[in-house]
Amino acid sequence: MATIGTFTKTENGYNGSIETLSLKATKVTFVPAEKTGEKGPDYRVKAGNVEIGAAWAQTSKKGNNPYLSVKIDDPSFVAAIYANLVEQDGKHVLIWSR
Repeated sequence: MATIGTFTKTENGYNGSIETLSLKATKVTFVPAEKTGEKGPDYRVKAGNVEIGAAWAQTSKKGNNPYLSVKIDDPSFVAAIYANLVEQDGKHVLIWSR
């Protein structure tokens, strides 16, 4: 697992940055989404004004820890990236998973 982003929780979501080999986004926000259905995302992920993904609120099976399950896509990617936004040592990190 690799950390590809760091974020700060705000009253309206999360602010931070994401960096991979092909993407460097310094102004990334997770903004609450208007739920349109049971399976709709809880957050929209934006790099500036461009939507690059979505996130769903989850709770871990072990420990009952909340986290966000994130899907990010960009035309430069071969396929979408799946990651989890978790709290570690008082800060929120985006951890890429395959």
